[in-house]
Amino acid sequence: MMGQALSTGVASNDEMAYLSDQQNGWVTGISGQGDVYEETAPNPIHAVSTDPVSTFSIDVDTAAYANTRRFIESGQLPPADAVRVEELINYFDYAYAPPIDSKVPFATSVSVVPSPWNQATQLVHIGIQGYDLVEEDRPAANLTFLVDISGSMNGPDKLGVLVQGLRLLVGELGEDDTVAIVTYASGVRIALPPTPGSDKATILGVLDSLRAGGSTSGEAGLATAYRLAYESFNVEGVNRILLATDGDFNVGISDPDLLEEEIARQREGGVYLSVLSFGRGNLNDEMTQRLAQNGNGNAAYIDSLLEAKKVLVDELGGTLFPIANDVKIQVEFNPAQVAEYRLLGYETRILEREDFNNDHVDAGEIGNGHNVTAIYEIVPATAEFRWMGDLRYDDGPALEPDDRFAGELAWLMIRYKLPGEDTSKLISRPVSADQNIAALDDAPGDVRFSIAVAAYGQLLRNDAFLSDYGFGDVVNLASAAKGKDSFGYRAEFVRLADLAGTLSSRWSSLNE
Repeated sequence: MMGQALSTGVASNDEMAYLSDQQNGWVTGISGQGDVYEETAPNPIHAVSTDPVSTFSIDVDTAAYANTRRFIESGQLPPADAVRVEELINYFDYAYAPPIDSKVPFATSVSVVPSPWNQATQLVHIGIQGYDLVEEDRPAANLTFLVDISGSMNGPDKLGVLVQGLRLLVGELGEDDTVAIVTYASGVRIALPPTPGSDKATILGVLDSLRAGGSTSGEAGLATAYRLAYESFNVEGVNRILLATDGDFNVGISDPDLLEEEIARQREGGVYLSVLSFGRGNLNDEMTQRLAQNGNGNAAYIDSLLEAKKVLVDELGGTLFPIANDVKIQVEFNPAQVAEYRLLGYETRILEREDFNNDHVDAGEIGNGHNVTAIYEIVPATAEFRWMGDLRYDDGPALEPDDRFAGELAWLMIRYKLPGEDTSKLISRPVSADQNIAALDDAPGDVRFSIAVAAYGQLLRNDAFLSDYGFGDVVNLASAAKGKDSFGYRAEFVRLADLAGTLSSRWSSLNE
């Protein structure tokens, strides 16, 4: 048996086959069988001389972190496509400087620091901090819980955790809020018509009565949930469906392309969709990601009541209440200062350069109090190192700095729409020598910790850019940068990175 082989140091044939599956980016072991992920390759390297502009949509989802934690705690390394580096980084809260004026929904913080895994490169660290509404300014919430009660949801880690998590959320609602509950399995049922959030006994009673059984009529459930949401639509509030499921829609429309088209159409009417995923073995991560992105919502994976509290209570404002829509980032690198760059993560959020100024192109949302982190790795123009090497016929003179932009590494631009508006606004600022920090140890703790998480994600994906930088280095960097850790999330990360290192070493020794 696998557990016996691990304890005795002898690998069985089954274990070797299983570990081979891990190394090739997919898993047939206890946690991953039946899960579906979108295939993604790391973002490519770009030469600034030919491709100076990088454009992407922000992402505040956290599903990948909790899901990869589930794999590691089960004694497995996650499949590469389950790891989205930006979601690992953005799982944590960072104390970036907040905006001064509430009319501007967020502020930016930029640092340029040495890369810990390549002496020739630097990291451009971009932090965005959303405005935090005071409680009395929070808009009312019109919520529709769309709950999968199909047979596959039968289990304490699925329907059990789902019900307990939604109970916690209901406890945060007030009399101006509204809750409806739609269930779907072999059929669709309106379990609770729109009900004031203050009527907690009625809402909780319906949640506690939910039982699992049947197939999964997801498309019909969505149609009913949207109808209810529009019936109780709050013009001045937030209107959102929370889809809670463990996997596929196997009755009705199950094609992700058709589903996302329908959800994108519905969001234009003002009803957004967030997705909460539960359980293992039937997780269609690819579909839930696409639905949430097209529904102007968040995607979270909930594997415990503690994670439910984090998503649905501690981060309730960021989950439910957007302060900026269609947020896009564009960075133009100065070829006189930067030779090459690559963006860490955001592979599924990359946009075309022309999409930045096109207000019809959908992008991500920032919720109340949310912060977002993005990290670029760059090769300074003065470095002898190049990822891409030199060109045979490129023997022209090096670019001379333009006096107007001599101190600039890049120009950072952010476009966003205020809720309810169709025309975007622009924030821009230089990334200059003033943000350069000579030693990584001198960088703020939040910067160092997020870089440790970025390295961890790349190691889990088995990306090729980290050379001999390993999980032990991640543990050391993160441990020194934990800072204030009220809920222990950062300490948990250190333990996960250490365990991942042990699992990785085990694979390496068995593969020798």
